[in-house]
Amino acid sequence: MNVLRLGHDGAPDAPRPGVPAGNHPALAGLLGAWRGTTELAAGPWGPQRTVDAEVAYRRAAGGFAVVQSYRHVEPDGSHFEGHGVFTLDPDHHDVFWYYVDSIGGTSGGPSRCTWHDGVLRVERRVGAGWTRHSITLTGASGSVPQSAVLVHITELRMGGKPDDVDVSTAGSNGKRPAFAPFMTSTFRRVVTAG
Repeated sequence: MNVLRLGHDGAPDAPRPGVPAGNHPALAGLLGAWRGTTELAAGPWGPQRTVDAEVAYRRAAGGFAVVQSYRHVEPDGSHFEGHGVFTLDPDHHDVFWYYVDSIGGTSGGPSRCTWHDGVLRVERRVGAGWTRHSITLTGASGSVPQSAVLVHITELRMGGKPDDVDVSTAGSNGKRPAFAPFMTSTFRRVVTAG
C-alpha cells in the first residue's frame, strides 16, 4: 500500500520505515494561512454582499490529513465558520473531504474529490440539494509565495428529484437544475516575516 504524506510547508516529509513520503498536488500548495474576501450571492441567506474572510490549511495527524478552517464575519457582527478535513485514499490516490459548518452543514461522511487541470472539485449532498466546491491555486511562485491567489467557489443546486425540473434553471442536460453561484472566496497567502 502506497501512502501519500503531506508536508507542513508543502515539502515532502522525510521518509520513515514503512511510510513512503510524498505530496498530493491538490493539497500541498494550499498549506498555510490566507486572507481575502468572500462574495455571497443574494438568496434566502441574505442580500448580495462581500465580507472579509480567512482560511487556513494545516497539516494534521502526522501528515496524513490537512485540516481546513474557514471564517468570515457578517456586517452585523455574526460569523460563519466551516471546517474540513482532507485525507487521502491510498488505494486510488484520491482526496476525501469531511466537512461541517456553523449552520449545521454536514455531508454525513466523506466526499470524494476530483483533481483535474489544477482544480480540486467536490460535489456533496446537503439537505435537499447539492453543493459543488472548486478550489484553485494560481500564480504561485516559489520565490514569491505571496503572489499565489487561492479561489474557492461554492455553488448550489437545490432539489433532490431528477424529475423536478424547472426548464428555466435546467442544466445543460435539461434534466436537473443547474448549479447556481453561492460564495466566491478569493485569498492571498499571509506572509509572515521570519
